[in-house]
Amino acid sequence: MYKPPFTITNTMLNYSISISQKIEKFFSYQSLKRMPMLRRNNRIKSIHSSLGIEANSLSLDQVRDVINGVTVLGPQNEINEVKDAFEAYSLIEEYDAFKEKDLLKAHGIIARSIDKECGTYRSHPEGVIDERGDVIHVAPTEKMVPSLMGDLFNWLKKDKETPILIKSCVFHYEFVFIHPFGDGNGRMARLWQNVLLMRWNELFEYIPIESHIFKYQSDYYKSIDNSNKVGNSNEFIEFMLKMIDETIDETLKSVNQESKNISEQVNRLLEVMDYDIPLTANEIMKRLSIKSKETLRGSYLNPAIENGLVKMTVPDKPNSKNQKYYK
Repeated sequence: MYKPPFTITNTMLNYSISISQKIEKFFSYQSLKRMPMLRRNNRIKSIHSSLGIEANSLSLDQVRDVINGVTVLGPQNEINEVKDAFEAYSLIEEYDAFKEKDLLKAHGIIARSIDKECGTYRSHPEGVIDERGDVIHVAPTEKMVPSLMGDLFNWLKKDKETPILIKSCVFHYEFVFIHPFGDGNGRMARLWQNVLLMRWNELFEYIPIESHIFKYQSDYYKSIDNSNKVGNSNEFIEFMLKMIDETIDETLKSVNQESKNISEQVNRLLEVMDYDIPLTANEIMKRLSIKSKETLRGSYLNPAIENGLVKMTVPDKPNSKNQKYYK
């Protein structure tokens, strides 16, 4: 069986232990699933950062507006990239991390507006260019791509010894090395690492690793280049584990801060509401099994609205008989 060239180092093991310990800390807080705004904001940060690495010029606020359906003045091709990326990330729970056809399906979505061959492997030579425009890697020929990707997925499925946390980093590097698509390789590598990490722990759906890579973009490319030169992905794996570890630190701080502002009642309210589906006060009361509108407003709706977790459909008229609430 083909095995990508890498060696598990003490640095990798130390980062892996640190990441595992920090992931456990999430369970001492109310679940991220009860924090829809934080989850959504982290998803938007992931998309903005991953596209920013690929020179998309839209700001974080503009990306948020595009995703929220607000008209944005900006390059239409970049707006389309945001829409495609949001759709691809929205399906992240549906992808099978070990199925090549699912990766091709995801590329067909995320690269829809940038690659005429989206959803299929490239039919021409390709290379990797850094943020300065310098060619740092000439990819294997297009004829080699199907067999190389087949070997990579075969290793993913059959290697039972390498922890999936490390395997996700190896896959990221090997994918970039093969550069299987005409465009969208970087954003696909980052997306698929998330898909793999979710096989280990579902919390990774809400951890915006891409945002940390964006901050250290030069180091990201440098670790790829150095790994190419030495013929193994050790340096890249260590770099990515560091990015994951530090991103989890930042996410824990955000979760800690938001958990202080969310009461048990607000959490119950968020649990019974579906995202972007307006409900009347009576509908919410029925779902919560409470009978007092005063209790609903005082203990549930008002604190949720004050913290930006729930919105009104008629915000200018809080007491409107047509008022509904959504998250």
